[in-house]
Amino acid sequence: MKIFFCFFKVDCAAAALAAAVLAAGCSPSKSTKPAAGVPVLVAQAVTTNLPVRIDPPPVGHVMPYSSVTIRPQIGGAISKISFKEGQEVKQGDLLFTIDPRPMQAALAHDQSQLENAGIQFDREQKLFDQKLVSQDEFDTSRATRDTLAATVQSDEVNLGFCEIRAPFDGRTGSLQFHEGNVVKSPDDVLLTINQIHPIYVVFAVAEQYLPEIRKQMAGKPMTVTAAFENLDGPPPQGELTFIDNSVDMTTGTILVKATFPNADNALWPGQFVQVTLTLSELTNAVAVPSQAVQTGQSGQFIYVVKPDQTAEERPVTTGIVYDGETVIKSGLQAGETVVTDGQLRLAPGVTVSVKSSIQSAATASTTNAP
Repeated sequence: MKIFFCFFKVDCAAAALAAAVLAAGCSPSKSTKPAAGVPVLVAQAVTTNLPVRIDPPPVGHVMPYSSVTIRPQIGGAISKISFKEGQEVKQGDLLFTIDPRPMQAALAHDQSQLENAGIQFDREQKLFDQKLVSQDEFDTSRATRDTLAATVQSDEVNLGFCEIRAPFDGRTGSLQFHEGNVVKSPDDVLLTINQIHPIYVVFAVAEQYLPEIRKQMAGKPMTVTAAFENLDGPPPQGELTFIDNSVDMTTGTILVKATFPNADNALWPGQFVQVTLTLSELTNAVAVPSQAVQTGQSGQFIYVVKPDQTAEERPVTTGIVYDGETVIKSGLQAGETVVTDGQLRLAPGVTVSVKSSIQSAATASTTNAP
């Protein structure tokens, strides 16, 4: 009996302890708080005007407006160089002087010969008028005079070729010959001059843009900008001025050319640039920050914050992207609030907690963590 009594007491104590634990679990806890919404950053969909541009931006290369290779038109020794390599020159500036003395001597000799031939011709003409010389003798005298006159004229031209001048405003390249070098006409290349005010940027666009480009060019100038690495200041702006007369059948692109004033020498021949061509302007478009647009298995969607602070997954159709803004063609109205950060923890119907848009990047990164 004593042994039975002891086991009975142990069983009763265990039952009492279990009842106490059960009662404690069923009673409400004063420290329990409602769950907070998922923290997100938001923005409003707005109506705006956006430029329609070719995407992705094509790559172009810079070409001089004009380029000329300077060659001597007479042979001889270079007696003087009147510029420095890389210098900007104006049209008509003296570049090279080829020793003129051989040309001067030839001109003086031929002028003397011409003067004598003129005297001989005058004498022959008087004799011919008196019928003292034949027609052949008279014609020969006249031909000699005319030939020497042409020779003198040629000598004068050659003497002018001793001075080589800039054909247009431009920048000089590297010198190939120096003072004292003897050059041969027309084989030797003395210098190349590039005209860089204005300057061209040449690039190719897909043929699908050709109808719109031709339409816009007929009505108004089309703005083109050129950007490149380490650009200091705003991108240079130019105007589309040329469309090639055929489409490249191998690439399906067409070559176009833009003209830039290049007053500050920002563009340089041979340089590669990223070109932005504005086709037109999209007016009264609904736009949101691009980070609001998500891509799922069914396509693109946006999380919209409803008035009751819950998230709604909204499928959308997007349009162009410009400067961090994406156009929404359908699925969203201007004025609606969209989630721009924190989407990874969202699902339809989940309550959200809107954070300040100036929240630090570290906080935003924590928000996106699973």
